[in-house]
Amino acid sequence: MDDKQRQIIDQAIALADERGVDAVSMRAVGQRLGLSPMAIYPYLRSKDALLDGMVERLLGELLTMAPGSGDWQERLRAVSRAVRALARRHPGAYPLIMSRPGATAESRRLDDLISEILATAGVPAEEVARLERLLSTLMLGFANSEVNGRFGAGPAAGDWDSEFAADLDDEIRLIEQVIARSGAA
Repeated sequence: MDDKQRQIIDQAIALADERGVDAVSMRAVGQRLGLSPMAIYPYLRSKDALLDGMVERLLGELLTMAPGSGDWQERLRAVSRAVRALARRHPGAYPLIMSRPGATAESRRLDDLISEILATAGVPAEEVARLERLLSTLMLGFANSEVNGRFGAGPAAGDWDSEFAADLDDEIRLIEQVIARSGAA
């Protein structure tokens, strides 16, 4: 990604955070940059390319926040914290991660990171993809619901941190059961 593409995508993310994803158009981004919409097309060939670029940028940011040290449980917790921090930082743009097809390089890197953590934990190879989808759904979906008001007022006046930690602990126990069953087989 060159500097101009990065600038365009950064403005699109800022626009989405201010006014929602529906406000993002080539025209609106161009206006923010003082350019005509046609001036953007040499850098991003379509609105789909712009939206995919936004997802790539957001997930790239997420992956730089997710540390790679500690035991597998702590690594999952770190990835989860990074997902929720990203959603809080970009509440208007974040829904794109949930709505765009997971075909970008960065979305595959997130899947690969979670899969690698599971494999390192000792999850049998045939269970890794299923558990990766389960974890991704919890992490990405919870953060999306949290920042977009789907949960409403919430528990204990919105103590989403405690509820999310309990949900993640439940999934970690499930993973530990899968690992234990595979060792007993």
